[in-house]
Amino acid sequence: MLKDFLLVFIPLFVAIDGVGLLPIFLSMTAELDDKSRKEIVSNSILTAFLVAIVFIFLGELIFKTLGITVTDFKIAGGVLLLIIAISDIIRIQEYKGFVSSSIGVVPIGTPLITGPATLTTSLILVGNYGYIPVVISLVINLLIVWLIFTHSEKIKRLIGLDGLRGLGKIVSLLLAGIAVKLIRTGIGEIISGN
Repeated sequence: MLKDFLLVFIPLFVAIDGVGLLPIFLSMTAELDDKSRKEIVSNSILTAFLVAIVFIFLGELIFKTLGITVTDFKIAGGVLLLIIAISDIIRIQEYKGFVSSSIGVVPIGTPLITGPATLTTSLILVGNYGYIPVVISLVINLLIVWLIFTHSEKIKRLIGLDGLRGLGKIVSLLLAGIAVKLIRTGIGEIISGN
């Protein structure tokens, strides 16, 4: 039971990448007061949750309508995750100039927290483990992101911005590894005829 939970929790943790998002969150909210920042955190977590839940429950229907198999999605999702991981590893861009309270919805809630990596990972995990473990893991991961964002200034003082960026790159490397595993699994399933 614990092993299955970890097999669902860890890929979502890596895909959501709350630690990697922290430098982006800090730079986007640098000019805001504490009250506005808290409102943005709440909006971003709620948005991320709603987008992910809708996709988790309607994704299979979309697949059936389009004639896409889970194997197809594993390969396509793996390629997409690999591209996201590589672009994150080599990204130097800083996010500045956003001062609107709506940034909690877009771009922080989606596509930063719940973006292609989270959606792809969630849908694949639902196919392998079912809805309940994925939804529970999603909620726990979003609570972790909420904790990270609400304590962002303390974490920044403790680790430093460069330390946060370094941790984010490590998480991106793990995401790249998961992406390669998905591609390998999908190709293996096609070859074996499953």
